[in-house]
Amino acid sequence: MFFISIANFINFLSQAIIGVGYIQSGNLFPEPLSQEEERMYLEKLRDGDETARNVLIERNLRLVAHVAKKYSSTNIDQDDLISIGTIGLIKGIGSYDLSRNFKLATYVARCIENEILMYLRSTKKLGAEVYLNEPIRKR
Repeated sequence: MFFISIANFINFLSQAIIGVGYIQSGNLFPEPLSQEEERMYLEKLRDGDETARNVLIERNLRLVAHVAKKYSSTNIDQDDLISIGTIGLIKGIGSYDLSRNFKLATYVARCIENEILMYLRSTKKLGAEVYLNEPIRKR
């Protein structure tokens, strides 16, 4: 089972934002890996290389933004959706099995989407709550 602590996640995000925050040919995110590069990093990840895991995460952040864009009609801020999707990306890369012959992008896109959907479902439950200190509004 893949586990990431909050401190590690925040540390990763801060490094990723600094590392990815440059503008490269009009894009905020670095270019995706080629199939050969992706396979090489996946094999390194299977052998326990943390650097390979970070490269795979950084190079797939564009996919997170793409999936999060599908949910732009919700009332959730786009930056929040990208942060939540990044958690799904990290979980997906951690649980990806190279031997199953799925494309990494297909697998992690589903993980990203699932993470966003779980968040949206959890906030939907909170939307019906009424707090005593809130003013009563007519509908």
